[in-house]
Amino acid sequence: MSLDAYVSLGRTGLFVSPFALGTMTFGEDWGWGADDATSATILSRYLEMGGNFIDTANGYTFGHAEKIIGDYLGQHKAERERLVIATKFGTSMHPGDPNAGGASSKSIIRACEQSLRRLQTDYIDLYWMHFPDPYTPIEETLRTLEQLVSSGKVRYIGFSDSPAWKVAQAQTIATLRGWTPLAGIQLEYSLLERSVETELIPMAQELGLGVVAWSPLANGMLSGKYNRNNAGNVAGSRATQFGVPFGEHEFALIDALTDIANRHETNVAAIALAWVRARAGVSSTLLGARTVAHLDANIKALEVQLKVEDIQMLDNLSTPPLTFIPKVAGLADLLMYHGTSVNGQTRPAWWGAPPSAAAIY
Repeated sequence: MSLDAYVSLGRTGLFVSPFALGTMTFGEDWGWGADDATSATILSRYLEMGGNFIDTANGYTFGHAEKIIGDYLGQHKAERERLVIATKFGTSMHPGDPNAGGASSKSIIRACEQSLRRLQTDYIDLYWMHFPDPYTPIEETLRTLEQLVSSGKVRYIGFSDSPAWKVAQAQTIATLRGWTPLAGIQLEYSLLERSVETELIPMAQELGLGVVAWSPLANGMLSGKYNRNNAGNVAGSRATQFGVPFGEHEFALIDALTDIANRHETNVAAIALAWVRARAGVSSTLLGARTVAHLDANIKALEVQLKVEDIQMLDNLSTPPLTFIPKVAGLADLLMYHGTSVNGQTRPAWWGAPPSAAAIY
């Protein structure tokens, strides 16, 4: 597989690369990341390899990430039409102004116009709501996004980092009102963050939403930089700053990733990325890189075809404890179909021999 093995974003006619180029690392404004020249080189390298999906946000490095992309597009105008450019609204760029952030009509339109200027483009292919806004009615947000689509400034819309009930609520209202439906959701997904499998992933599959996974390497914890021998280097790392734990559970997972990587003659990051890419419902996975070497190393995941036993090993080491809904769902399935085989799955008769019809009626 390669970056130009494009896939549909959910139930839409929009085709994107299996790996998207995440740009939170574009700009050094946060004290880490790539400078302008390096960012442009990373972008150029991604496009040369056939990639077409670029993901950014108005708040990344205070708008600098969007500007770097815009400057590149300004110098390579012919590239614009083949690219799928996604950005986000919601982050306030003006401290002290209560209307500068969130998902109100005033905030969205303002953010969109500013992003268009920084990106040096007439339209945004995919416009994400970065976070749910607890103070703005969802109807107001959806109506404003519909206006942006109708005006031609936006092509598709989606929600990032939102609970399943909020996404389902929005999709239902949009469908009933005849407004533009959501095309996808963006969420954190990795071998160290699988809680999204409880409700978000099944919801996306049921509603036909594409899933774009971010932080597939758990903020660098699964990049191959850390292992039992250099655990001391973890202190102060970006992963720990973002709350990623590091103990025996993580060591065991990294040991398994290292073993699988050695057998596939590749790197640890490639195996962790290949696992996410192969998960049901995932349309594309975000890659973040501060150097071209990082990007090239991560792209190697497209060459990896994990074996069934590899996936099973990683699944066993990373499966989180069951939460309420999956536990009840498993019990309900047994109660509804006990003693029968349905859709290839056989359920035991949980209460033993069934009573006679006469005894029931």
